[in-house]
Amino acid sequence: MSLTKTTLIDQITVTENGVVLYREATRIMENGNELSKTYHRSSLTPAQDLTGVPANVVAICNVAWTPEVVAAYQAQMEASQVQMSA
Repeated sequence: MSLTKTTLIDQITVTENGVVLYREATRIMENGNELSKTYHRSSLTPAQDLTGVPANVVAICNVAWTPEVVAAYQAQMEASQVQMSA
């Protein structure tokens, strides 16, 4: 009996406003048969610190987060804060 645990990013999505969503799948295998699978989802906002983020997700963020996307996201967040305090 050989048990193995593998973890991989199996889904990456970029939303309209530049937020990057990614899903990490953890699989427990026994002799090539999947015993269990769990998911962990994370999100990253434009210009967020990418320390510790998987390399393939960082690559997508670097492409998606153009200066225009970052500026538009920051303006959207500032506008929503103004609305909340009004």
